[in-house]
Amino acid sequence: MTSKPDEDTAKAGEEKELIQDEKGPEEDSEEEDVAAEAPGAGEGQKKKKKKKKPKKKRVQQTDPPRIGLSKMFPNDIYPEGELQPYKDDNAWRITSEEKRYDEKMAMEDPETTYQNIRRGAEVHRQVRQRARKFIRPGMTMTEIADYIEDGTRALVEESGLDAGIGFPTGLSLNHCAAHYTPNPGDTTVLQSGDVLKVDIGVHVKGRILDSAFTLTFEPTYDKLVEAVQAATNTGVREAGIDVRLGELAGYIQETMESYEVEVNGKVLPVKPIENLSGHSINLYQIHGGKSVLLVKNEDQTKMEEGDYFAIETFGSTGRGRVVDSGDCSHYAKILDAPRVPLRLTSAKSLLKSITNNFGTLPFCRRYLDRAGESKYLLALNHLVQQGIVQDYPPLCDVRGAMTAQFEHTILLRPTVKEVVSRGDDY
Repeated sequence: MTSKPDEDTAKAGEEKELIQDEKGPEEDSEEEDVAAEAPGAGEGQKKKKKKKKPKKKRVQQTDPPRIGLSKMFPNDIYPEGELQPYKDDNAWRITSEEKRYDEKMAMEDPETTYQNIRRGAEVHRQVRQRARKFIRPGMTMTEIADYIEDGTRALVEESGLDAGIGFPTGLSLNHCAAHYTPNPGDTTVLQSGDVLKVDIGVHVKGRILDSAFTLTFEPTYDKLVEAVQAATNTGVREAGIDVRLGELAGYIQETMESYEVEVNGKVLPVKPIENLSGHSINLYQIHGGKSVLLVKNEDQTKMEEGDYFAIETFGSTGRGRVVDSGDCSHYAKILDAPRVPLRLTSAKSLLKSITNNFGTLPFCRRYLDRAGESKYLLALNHLVQQGIVQDYPPLCDVRGAMTAQFEHTILLRPTVKEVVSRGDDY
């Protein structure tokens, strides 16, 4: 999920498989192996009997994905992401005994353990691998969202505010760069010429895994997609402890602007969207306060040990700037929202439902329907007007432009940088 800077106050893709020792009927019997007789061995020597070892049965994730990760990782130890060593003045960290000890302590602390974010990352990889095969032109946005979200809920084993969806699935199309998910009744159908951004969030105990990719179904905008993926990888590579956010933005900009796209014989530059950004992530708070813009700037804020960051880039063939446009679908209760008297009884009731079901995690109107709410638009708008809930309308460039997005969540561990959402796909 993207961050709009002005509003930010607040591996592998291999299928991970459950391996169990399960004995089939044939495995309970003993198999007789005739031992070769040694020279001079007596004829009365008995044949050796050898028990056949139980075969290890692999249970693969289903399609659609429905096997919860606790059944695949019963010891609650989840795969590490891609590890990248720190550079320059922080290269010493990888061999530091002190920093290794800090990581050991973090892993033993249930509040800071890396297993929560890795669990979310593994859910993300397994869901998105299947979604990439599932999504095809002719499907409605609602069908696509339901496939992704039903899979996410099943694999993360949704449990109130302890585990579930991190934010509404972003399915922004074409000139729309971010913050679109279908509202109830939306009949939008994916077309073969569309550029689709798929932004998926998973959380475990408030640790939000935020990662996104772009799909196209014909080659016109392949270079646009390539440019944005390369820019995101640059941001991931150059990020690290003590890196200044304004300088990091410059590296991202340089990579993105080195690409061009040819559309109908016309060569178009790929522009970074100047008013979108990546962002730090706090517990139960998708936009944690630090922003990584996509164009070089004077922000001297440094990345710090222990930070979680969504390194997220957007490229456009248009003007490279977005504005609010279209019906709002994304909302979130504001952290430390003011206590104000609510004149609408329906608003009080809706606020209670939002708090119980989502806390400060982003939600959408489809999720309110799923929670049993109805006829809530007046109350929802009232909560927005009172500064209790923040609305996040779709963010769009000019019509006719195409936009693309890629995003990874990184963890700045004491010894090394971990790209927790990395997979074989991207």
